Amino acid sequence: MFSGALADRFGAKGLILGGLLVRSVGFVSLAWADSFALLMLSGLLAGLGGALFESPKSAAVTALSDEATRRRVFALQGTLGNVGMALGVLAGGLLIRASFDAVAVAAGLCYVVCYGITALLLPPVRVSSGERGLLEGIGMALRDRRFVGFTAVSMGYFMLWVQLSLSIALQAERLAGTSTAVSWVFLLNTVISVGLQYPLVRALEGRLSPLRALVLGTVVMSTGLGLIALAGSIAALLACVAVFALGVVILSPHQQVVMAELADPRALGSYMGFGWLGLAVGGALGNLAGGVLLDWGRASGLEALPWLVFAAVGYLSALGLVLFERAAGSAASR
Repeated sequence: MFSGALADRFGAKGLILGGLLVRSVGFVSLAWADSFALLMLSGLLAGLGGALFESPKSAAVTALSDEATRRRVFALQGTLGNVGMALGVLAGGLLIRASFDAVAVAAGLCYVVCYGITALLLPPVRVSSGERGLLEGIGMALRDRRFVGFTAVSMGYFMLWVQLSLSIALQAERLAGTSTAVSWVFLLNTVISVGLQYPLVRALEGRLSPLRALVLGTVVMSTGLGLIALAGSIAALLACVAVFALGVVILSPHQQVVMAELADPRALGSYMGFGWLGLAVGGALGNLAGGVLLDWGRASGLEALPWLVFAAVGYLSALGLVLFERAAGSAASR
C-alpha cells in the first residue's frame, strides 16, 4: 500500500525500477543463504521488491491506458504474465538439475533484464496530480466508501483464487495418488490462461460492462470449485479445474479494470496500493481457511464441505458485486 503512496509522490517508474533491483538482489542472495537467518533475509528482500513495484506497476498501466483500451491491456498483461510463469517453471525444472544456486541466480538475472527493459521503454509516467503529503492519497482511498466497499468484496473471490496452489493441488495429489498430478493441474490452468484470456476479454467487450464481467467470472470460478465436491477421479477434477481457470481468466483483467475505473486519478498509486489489500487479506484468509477446511472435512468424513464452502463464499462475493453495482447506479441517478 505504501509503495503506491510513494509512487504518487515520486513517480511510478523509480519505484518499479527500485523494486525490480531489490527483488533481484533477494533472489540472487538465496544462492549464498547458508543459514536460516540468511534464507529469511533473502526471502524478505524478494518480497519487499515485489511489494515495491506491484502497486506502482498497476497505477502506471492505468495511467497509460484509457477506457477504450484498458480491458485489452490488462488481459494482455495477464497473458504475458502467465507465459512468463510457465517458462519460469520450465527453466527452473531444468536448472534445478544443476543446483538450486543456478535457479536463484537465473531468477535474479531475469529481474535485471526486466530492469533494463523498463528503464529503456517505460516513460516517466505520473500517477497523481498535484503535490500532496505522502499519506494523503491513502487517506483519500480510506474515505472513498465505494472503493473501500469494492476492496472488501474482492477479498471473497481472492480467497478462492489462491485455492489453485493449495486445496486443489492437495486434492489432485489425493485423487491421483501421485504428486505429479499437481503439475497436470498447473499445466491445464496455464494453457487455458494463455490461450483464452485475451480472446475472451475481446469477446466480452461491448457485451458486458467490466463489473458484470467480473460477476460472471466470479460465478464461473465458484462453480468450478463447488463441482469438485462431486469429483471422484483425477479426470473429473481436471474438468472442474478447467471451469475454475475459465472463471479466473474472465475475472482477473476485469477486476483490475474495475479497480482502475473506481480509483481517483489524483492518487492512482495510493488507490492501487489500497486496492491490492483485497488480495493480501483475502489470499491470507484463503490459505488459512483452505488448509483448515480440508483437514476438518477429511477428519469428519464430510469431504465435500470445503468445496461447498468455497462455492458459497464465491456466490456471496458475486452477490456483493451485484449489490455494489445497484448502489452505484442509484447514487448516479440522484
